Amino acid sequence: QVQLVESGGGSVQSGGSLRLSCAASGTIYTRMGWFRQAPGKEREGVAVIFRRDGSTGYADSVKGRFTLSQDNAKNTVYLQMNNLKPEDTAMYYCAAGTRRGTWFQLAAYDYWGQGTQVTVSS
Repeated sequence: QVQLVESGGGSVQSGGSLRLSCAASGTIYTRMGWFRQAPGKEREGVAVIFRRDGSTGYADSVKGRFTLSQDNAKNTVYLQMNNLKPEDTAMYYCAAGTRRGTWFQLAAYDYWGQGTQVTVSS
């Protein structure tokens, strides 16, 4: 059974930090991505990491503030979020994929987690 379990969400003030984790089990993946969705908005890609070489990609809105890393032995990825802003408030989802596609192309991802809420107050 495939499972992606996210953790680390919460509420912080603007300028604060949070670290999200996503642990995968029961599946092999070549990429792991983080997406977010705020109320009334479409789901957007935040960051992606490729398992083989650890290369990463970031949305312009988070570049320089978020860092995605991985521990392949634990099948876990970590999204370090610094200098958080109120506009970062959203439900954050991790996704694992094996298919080709652009960084945040939804068709490239096979499995999704349940989401973890991040709330940033001003």
